[in-house]
Amino acid sequence: MWGRPHNRRKPASERRWRLPAVNWGRILLSLVSTAGVLATVAVVGTLLDRPISQVEIAGSFQRVSPIDIERAVRESVHGTGLVRVDLAAVGAAVRKLPWVDAVSVERSWPRALHVSIVEQVPSARWNEDSLINTRGELFVADARHLPLELPRLSGPDGSAAAVAQRYLAIHGRLLEAGMRITALRLDARGAWELDLDNGVSVRLGRKQIDERFDTFMSTAAKIVAQRATDIAYVDMRYSNGFSIGWRGGAARVHTTEDSAHDV
Repeated sequence: MWGRPHNRRKPASERRWRLPAVNWGRILLSLVSTAGVLATVAVVGTLLDRPISQVEIAGSFQRVSPIDIERAVRESVHGTGLVRVDLAAVGAAVRKLPWVDAVSVERSWPRALHVSIVEQVPSARWNEDSLINTRGELFVADARHLPLELPRLSGPDGSAAAVAQRYLAIHGRLLEAGMRITALRLDARGAWELDLDNGVSVRLGRKQIDERFDTFMSTAAKIVAQRATDIAYVDMRYSNGFSIGWRGGAARVHTTEDSAHDV
């Protein structure tokens, strides 16, 4: 009898592995295309990376000098082209200038940098040579440019932020009452005192500052508004009232019940 053919499988050691078919032509074409793109990018980058020949300055400012801005930009560029220039470094250099609050630097093709400046807006002077902006932040400026019409804030080293926040918290309420702060002082013992534009000083002391100022606004401020020319100071350091020092030399203590007696 004829038997069916017997199919023997080759041992694993006799099998031959074949690599998958590779389209070398397509790979070569892809490599050539990629190289072409990179070469094109390099050429375009070289053409665009031209020396910076102009600085465009934008912003509404009075105390920042455009000449100083342009000088700071050019010194930070170090001869690099418009593509390779470090915009963050340029902005940091401009931000170091006095009176500069914020800076934005952008490329302006084909050969310029556009620099937008926000100038600091001072709200008060600090000690002898610095200023405080409208956010209560301390910034140092040239002493020759300190606006003398601004209120004078003073205090021990490290107290600028606390004094500035106190000033920002009370000056608006005084303006509404027709008065303006000309000076606010914090002494080494922690006592607060402020001067008004009508010549009256207000002593708040070291404790319960907010409560004492509220009492001044609700009671003493009315008397000050009526008789400022006769008053030298108002002392709020009383548990149930305040005293008024008259320019003639006498002082009277006023309680919250509106009674008063000489002291």
